[in-house]
Amino acid sequence: MYVVPELSTDNEQWINPDFGTPELRTHYDNIKQMVKEKTGRAMQEKERERKGKNGKIIKVAGCSPIREGVLLIRPDTTLADVRKFGEECQRRWGITPLQIFLHKDEGHWLNGQPEAEDKESFQIGSRWFKPNYHAHIVFDWMNHETGKSRKLNDEDMATMQTLASDILLMERGQTKAVTGKEHLERNDFIIEKQKAELQRIEETKRHKEQQVSLAEQELKQVKAEIRTDKLKSAATDVATAITSSVGSLFGSGKLKELEHNIEQLHQEIANRDKATDELKIQMQQMQEQHGRQIRNLQGIHNKEIEAKDKEISRLNTLLEKALCWFPLLKEMLRMEKLCYVTGFTKGMVDSLLYKKEALRCSGKIYSEEYRQRFETKNVIFKIERSPINKNKLMLTINQQPISEWFKEQWEKLQQHLRNSVQKEQKSRGFRM
Repeated sequence: MYVVPELSTDNEQWINPDFGTPELRTHYDNIKQMVKEKTGRAMQEKERERKGKNGKIIKVAGCSPIREGVLLIRPDTTLADVRKFGEECQRRWGITPLQIFLHKDEGHWLNGQPEAEDKESFQIGSRWFKPNYHAHIVFDWMNHETGKSRKLNDEDMATMQTLASDILLMERGQTKAVTGKEHLERNDFIIEKQKAELQRIEETKRHKEQQVSLAEQELKQVKAEIRTDKLKSAATDVATAITSSVGSLFGSGKLKELEHNIEQLHQEIANRDKATDELKIQMQQMQEQHGRQIRNLQGIHNKEIEAKDKEISRLNTLLEKALCWFPLLKEMLRMEKLCYVTGFTKGMVDSLLYKKEALRCSGKIYSEEYRQRFETKNVIFKIERSPINKNKLMLTINQQPISEWFKEQWEKLQQHLRNSVQKEQKSRGFRM
């Protein structure tokens, strides 16, 4: 069995929050304490022998309060689907799901192209990969009200298999929902995806290490029982159930199977450690490349800014020279701005400033000083040299500087307003 890191992002896991701890060893110890409190007796963990009524020796299996099963799933099976199966098992038989793990990154490489009827295999790079989609579901097999283990017969187990097939292997007609994550730049997206994958690998690694620890404890206990000839075949305990396949859900494990599973778990952890190291190196390389690209872009940007600063400096130098060569240029620019503020169009400004023509017109013109528009009727506008300073220009209205004209209009307006107020006060009977 191989693990393909590129597919690991499709894996999912769920821990039942109602039991307060994700550690199965801690939950197992809590069950032992619960059994002691409910029944007054210690939980019988080991297989034992007793004589039946006919005198024959009967082997009584030890209590397996935590059991795990492996379920076949489809590529589009979701965590919600397996949780639905677990909830239905709890409703029917009282066994409570503790943990669920969906593995969609395991399988094996084909030696060549798949057979025509093989619809599951797909190509990764130049090789063909046949996936083994499966889910691990860990159950609490105890009745916490009585302190006794749930009893399921062969018919119950068959029904459970049918239930899993109905829920997990059904055809689907809808595609997966599309996530609404915001778009990231290509390099940032890859880095974020790798960080998420690294976190998932670390979590899976901790889970596998926990399985190895429990399984090694069980193996040590089984070997001790064999050495003392008290027990010839070890019953499945919590760690045996956790590390076994589907058969561990319906029967007890053996010593060789346990040793094989421990070896497999160690190999999985080693593979994941290797994948983690490779992913860290790849992430570091991506970040370094990303940093180099940013520095290159910053360097190009700085050069462009430097070139623009030089161009602006050159144009400023030319402007200073032009103002020295043509003293009236600055005045013409000032007159152009004044005309636009007053309300003249571009065509009128061209006639006044560049063609040096007089304009006869009517309408409202704006005073920036008084922030007021004043009415004109059949007046003549012209740009002339100042009689005081020949290097100065002024805008005239009927040969009067427009600043003086605005001042007269403003005073007339104020006098009109004062007269209106006095007239209104007299009409109301007020005396001044």
